[in-house]
Amino acid sequence: MKITDVIIRQASMADCTYAAQISEEMDASARARGTGIGRRSCDSICQKIAEGNAIIALTKEGQWVGYIYLEVYANGNFVSHCGLIVAPGWRRLGVATQMKDNIFWLTRAKYPLAKIFGITTTLATMRINSKLGLQPVTFSEITQDPSFWKKCEQCVNYQNLKNTCFKNCYCTAMMFEPDPAPKVNKL
Repeated sequence: MKITDVIIRQASMADCTYAAQISEEMDASARARGTGIGRRSCDSICQKIAEGNAIIALTKEGQWVGYIYLEVYANGNFVSHCGLIVAPGWRRLGVATQMKDNIFWLTRAKYPLAKIFGITTTLATMRINSKLGLQPVTFSEITQDPSFWKKCEQCVNYQNLKNTCFKNCYCTAMMFEPDPAPKVNKL
């Protein structure tokens, strides 16, 4: 298996055929690590695809390799990158890095002024986020929208998060803040 065998692109409705596989792998991965992303339903995966807010990775033969989506909060002021999952046989080959790069630029194109954030427990994702310009922040700096925290309900650490009034968790929050006024070179 090589990264050159993988096509990473914006997901289309035909990719909903992979929704059950994606959902099951999210659940299996979270159980194996004892932490991490909560399972997403097939319907929610297909909804993100229908909205044009998902990136998928497939082999040239059509085998599912990875998935990630974006979620919009506060009227587009915040965008979260969520649900990053790579099939076990494809991990540590650079697929996640390329998928994160794709979702980052999709977000910048659709929501150029949005603060981009994510929460993670994995060092690999933190490294990828850092390369994209995301910096560690406190949970108070990311969206406070209750619908964001609802997605954490299936995580094994949800009770700890709830007990701290959504201020602390085992996850690390990271955020990218765009320059609201791009610098213009004056001649």
